[in-house]
Amino acid sequence: MKKLMIYAYTEFNLGDDLFIKVLCERYPDTRFMLIAPGLYKQAFRELKNLKVYASDSIWLRGINFLFRRTGLHSNFTQKFLVDHSDGIVHIGGSIFMQGEHWQEYVQKNEETRNQAKPYYVMGANFGPYTDEEYYSTHKRLFREYADICFREQYSYDLFAGLDNVRLAPDIIFQLKHPQAASGPGDYIVLSVIKPSSKGLNGFDPLYYEKMKEIAMVFIEKGHVVQLMSFCQHEGDQEAIEHILELLPAEYRKQTKSHFYKTDIEAAVAVIAGAQFVVASRFHAMILGWVFNKPVFPVAYSGKMINVMQDAGFDGLYTDFKQLEHLQPQQVYESMRTNGIDVSRQARQAELHFQQLDSYLAPGERGLRYESQTEHS
Repeated sequence: MKKLMIYAYTEFNLGDDLFIKVLCERYPDTRFMLIAPGLYKQAFRELKNLKVYASDSIWLRGINFLFRRTGLHSNFTQKFLVDHSDGIVHIGGSIFMQGEHWQEYVQKNEETRNQAKPYYVMGANFGPYTDEEYYSTHKRLFREYADICFREQYSYDLFAGLDNVRLAPDIIFQLKHPQAASGPGDYIVLSVIKPSSKGLNGFDPLYYEKMKEIAMVFIEKGHVVQLMSFCQHEGDQEAIEHILELLPAEYRKQTKSHFYKTDIEAAVAVIAGAQFVVASRFHAMILGWVFNKPVFPVAYSGKMINVMQDAGFDGLYTDFKQLEHLQPQQVYESMRTNGIDVSRQARQAELHFQQLDSYLAPGERGLRYESQTEHS
């Protein structure tokens, strides 16, 4: 049995947690290791092939502290697990955004990476970035990785000259859920964000006001509105509280709230059972499409628009440059016009795993990939 170390964003974000779930469920005969807050043991309790090492436990923090103080390594536990694994899977979406201290982050990652172990990147987009050095540094590093599979054409084109770079639709396109076949409920989902947490400073009041107006229109049309938080850490729950404060009392009676923390299935079921999705969250958009719901995207970044273009979505949407001019009635009317068939993307999303399949289960899925190539 091979052992793989997982690198992922572990702040209880529904989209990123779904990445981990899909990965581990695909390879039940592989042992996966993840350093994450201890509460993730509850989130992934049904994944018997995943071992969560609690980053907030006293013993793990103590070991890392001792090794830092002695100057041996800044993150001994991670280095130890990497060295005793058969490879690393770095899975996630916006994992290559240029931050203020990106050089330090890259240096620490390279100190931990064991160049004798294969390093796989899947599900990602690259950027946004502003420094050419950021791009050139990663292009040099990417040459040393076993495989990199981006989820959007823009990111792929940046590195298309590298032989180990590939393209496939977002991993979550392949997700299946039994409730999706039972038909929509009588509610609509409003997935929200805190704009300032996404670098959209100054937009919080306008965004909350627009979400309030959209909720009121749907309530007036007889719908229940389900406000949904994908990630408390990034301010989604705070955003819901602000929107509810703006709603008149009689409208609040027709709203519900769902706060994702550790119950992945319950959160996915909320979208699977909805009639319509207003998606400020990237994966609210993807999940809505997967479950054949009309979706009105509120794009907070270029990655959402890039994926809309890649998928051939031609429905109405808004971004934050146009948010001030958004009319709630337009959003309501999108229930009839904003559908899209993503069955092709669902098939092609499995291609993210093509190289990892070859490493973990060689030969088992070759015919499937040949068939997907023929029909793409």
